[in-house]
Amino acid sequence: MAAEMVDILTGAANPWGFSLLAFGLSVLITTLLVPLVRSLGLRFGLTDRPDIRKQHKTPVVRIGGIAMVLGFTTALAMTWACGAFGVLPRNQETLIWAAIWGSLAFFCLGLADDLLSLPPLPRLSMQFLVATVVWEAGIRITAVNLHLGGQVLQFSTGFSLLVTVLWLAGITNAINWIDGLDGLAAGVGGIAAVGLTVVTFYVNDQAALAPTLLAAALAGTCLGFLRHNLNPAQIFMGDGGSYFLGFALAAISIIGPAKEFTGVSLLLPLMILFLPLADMSAVMMGRLQSGQSPFYPDRRHLHHRLLRAGFSHRHTVFLIYAVTQWLACLALVVANVGNRFLWLSLATALLVWLLLRSGRKQAMPRSHGEDPRDRTVVKAADDLPPRQAEGDHAEDQDAGPQPPLLQHDLPLVSPAATSCPPAKSAKTLMFRRNAAHGP
Repeated sequence: MAAEMVDILTGAANPWGFSLLAFGLSVLITTLLVPLVRSLGLRFGLTDRPDIRKQHKTPVVRIGGIAMVLGFTTALAMTWACGAFGVLPRNQETLIWAAIWGSLAFFCLGLADDLLSLPPLPRLSMQFLVATVVWEAGIRITAVNLHLGGQVLQFSTGFSLLVTVLWLAGITNAINWIDGLDGLAAGVGGIAAVGLTVVTFYVNDQAALAPTLLAAALAGTCLGFLRHNLNPAQIFMGDGGSYFLGFALAAISIIGPAKEFTGVSLLLPLMILFLPLADMSAVMMGRLQSGQSPFYPDRRHLHHRLLRAGFSHRHTVFLIYAVTQWLACLALVVANVGNRFLWLSLATALLVWLLLRSGRKQAMPRSHGEDPRDRTVVKAADDLPPRQAEGDHAEDQDAGPQPPLLQHDLPLVSPAATSCPPAKSAKTLMFRRNAAHGP
């Protein structure tokens, strides 16, 4: 039966056949491996303990990245055994191996951080070192086609190295920093991987087998892991998983639509990965403007702001999903993918529906006669915005003691929500917000 499958896929001579195979295998393998990794984590105590800054109430295993890496690499190995790599040009096969080994190196760096809590500067230095090795192996940004009279801006060797290293390390840390809620990084990474799969194939057509294989396997890995990572999460991917996911997305975006940067292909990975990149950039700029280190822990991330605005945990995650898939569909339009406007219309309808639903939920207290000036701020372990162990690790370990919680960092809830049973009254501090100071 395996031989028949190889004949069918080879005869089709279409990257989609092998990509679908890699996707299906990675979903299945990752889904099956996650419970095993979780059992091992519980046995050896590799868990994240709950505290006042975190939402989960019981220890949660934080080494889920192991299942992601095994699912990804095993799916690609089985696809290779079916003959997928045999139809690749030699240079594309080299790029696949470089991307795999680079992803494994970043995963090992993140896993070491999970277990040993590495300082930020050595961690960043190691990221630059691995990215440099990957650049040497051929995953590099070499030129930009400006589309001005066909002019191509060729990068010097040194500038190509600088741009590539910043690209790889930047996207990796952007995914790591957005990993602050159950299922957030896995979902955003999976949507981005699907977008890169489709865009890469339509931009490069038959020459796109290498990046589409990687992107499809990565999308399947995220989907398989998400089954166990949605709120309430049974397992966290940890820094190992987020580093692996971020680097894989960055490498695919280079060897796929951005391999030879043109005016269009320059935009495609940036559009698909815009949300985590914009979030990281805004957070770093805000910290620098405040005279703090860019690694200083705070609650400036987009998901923190949405939680403070009153959105639930799941609603915040799904809203960010919707924005990410809308940006991915917009990239399909730019890449002239078939039925692109249909996909963009559906993505827009989903995003608008979520926004309208959010507006109705936010307006419910007002409809019940609540005066906004009577809102109460509650400072309690159960009411703090979630800060999962799987997210913002780089920040939490960088500045030593955590900053004090300020009034604007606390969520707004109605007075009715502050009524607690006597058992919890000892840990609840309530005070009336002065309406003159605003929200």
